[in-house]
Amino acid sequence: MSLKRTSYIFLLVILHSFLVQCQSKKMTKVIDSKMTGITMVAPPRSFKGDPFVPIKNINAEWVALVPYAFTRQHVAGVRYQHPNKWWGETPEGIAECIDMAHKNGQKVFLKPQVFIPGSWVGDMDFETEAEWLKWEKEYRAYILTLVEIARQKNVAAFCVGTEYKIATRKRETFWRSLIKEIRGMYSGLLLYSSNWDNYEEIPFWDALDLIGISAYFPLTEDKTPSITDLKKAWKPIGKKIKKFARRNGKQILFTEYGYLSIDGCAYRAWELEKKVKQSPINEQAQSNAYQALLEFFSKEEYWAGGFLWKWFPEGMGHEGYVERDYTPQGKIAEQTIARIYGKMNQTK
Repeated sequence: MSLKRTSYIFLLVILHSFLVQCQSKKMTKVIDSKMTGITMVAPPRSFKGDPFVPIKNINAEWVALVPYAFTRQHVAGVRYQHPNKWWGETPEGIAECIDMAHKNGQKVFLKPQVFIPGSWVGDMDFETEAEWLKWEKEYRAYILTLVEIARQKNVAAFCVGTEYKIATRKRETFWRSLIKEIRGMYSGLLLYSSNWDNYEEIPFWDALDLIGISAYFPLTEDKTPSITDLKKAWKPIGKKIKKFARRNGKQILFTEYGYLSIDGCAYRAWELEKKVKQSPINEQAQSNAYQALLEFFSKEEYWAGGFLWKWFPEGMGHEGYVERDYTPQGKIAEQTIARIYGKMNQTK
């Protein structure tokens, strides 16, 4: 073989190796053990006992706390702390909840979210630069108030935002600036929680530690899908998520995942919520859905764990249909979660 041909082949090999590296970064593993998490609903008043003990009893080693703020439709602003003061969302309530979780040996994920009555933050948009700047100013103040609590209380992980579909696309500079500012104040894990159909469009994953997804992927319309069928439905989704994780060099965290305890709970959750009070109760369907998700992903290195949505501390904070809601409390799914979370905690 001529020297010229040998050199040509060598260059092709080098080029191929370079392209492979570009397409698939080495994944940075920041979580060695899976996050076995529960999202605790903020209570309207302080606790009588210790609500973190029942959470600990189902082997949840992480607890997400969600202090809500509010934005009105088509109004550029963020209002934190309603005048009526929902205790669990106040700085005092959040601080006490963090202390109680830490006392029980649980890690905390502080996950601020904004609620828009009658709408969804993913659709939030403004026509003028002045409106966007006003919203950004007030959102920043809200987030930094909670970052300071996270810093003081040694919170393990913090979420900079949740499910902003349009705002993340249009205002990348704002988000990057906010993340940089938070980095200067806080040393824990930083995340963003994207919607299940939007995670590929977030432009600033490189600035964060993990890729967060609200994992309400529609799987099957069956009333009571089997665990086998559910895992089969997860396969193409899991394959796609795995490729995305490798391409970005970061693990995936399900910042939210959950299933109502009703017929067909593994399909379009946002549609099921609209008719939840009229839907037949189906605890087995809920349990199967939780089991399939956890068994499918728990062995995957690219998956950092997840936070089940949701848990009502001392029965507080529910909206009147707890027997059909996402919570596993007092249902078949409670023992399912406890068993699988227990196994996940042992594989460290």
